[in-house]
Amino acid sequence: MAMESSNFFKGYGKVNPPPGDQSPYQQKSTASKRLILIISVSSILFLTLILALALAVLTRDQSNTEPDESPSLASSNSAESIKAVCDVTQNPSSCFTSISSLNISTKPDPEVIFKLSLNVSITELKHLSSLFTSLHDVNSQAAMRDCVSQFDDSLGKLNDSLLAMEVGPGEKMLTLEKVKDIQTWISAAMTDQDTCIDGLEEMGSVLPDEIKAKMERSKDFLSISLAIISKMEALLEKFDLKMH
Repeated sequence: MAMESSNFFKGYGKVNPPPGDQSPYQQKSTASKRLILIISVSSILFLTLILALALAVLTRDQSNTEPDESPSLASSNSAESIKAVCDVTQNPSSCFTSISSLNISTKPDPEVIFKLSLNVSITELKHLSSLFTSLHDVNSQAAMRDCVSQFDDSLGKLNDSLLAMEVGPGEKMLTLEKVKDIQTWISAAMTDQDTCIDGLEEMGSVLPDEIKAKMERSKDFLSISLAIISKMEALLEKFDLKMH
């Protein structure tokens, strides 16, 4: 009985904690779980943000590397550059063939290609002048001499155009003022040829077919050079270049 009384008194005064109350250990455990939950949610949100940013950068890089629908001609080769310039003329095929036949590797620059077209025009005009010099038509000698004189005048204007494009290293060959001058000179050279033809017709001269073909060829090349210089500013922009 004494032992039972002792046990009774030992247990006396102990009160079980209410269900809502928690021990410090339990409170600490609950706080830890909440902290872990917050950290987990934050980590998930952070990773989601990182993935979204990575996806955005990847998408942007892919869009930047996609080929442009209208690629710049600045990186084109000689043939592509010549073709692009010749496309502004009325006879692109003849333009491309004549300039390409020079077998000169040129950088993608309309100014350089125009200069080559001038060389073609000068060469053709020299051949034409030589043919007229070799003709001996007694009835039209005066008209023939006039033609040779006009051809020499035309060659002088074309050579002036080439000289105007001679510049120092790193300088642009053409300015707006030069373009206007060269247009005037080439137009004058074409007028000289028309004047020659008119004079021959007045004298009743009958030109051989070879010379007629040469005259037409020479006029075609002059018109090609005139078309290129007339469109020079637009061509330079097409090649990502500017006129100074």
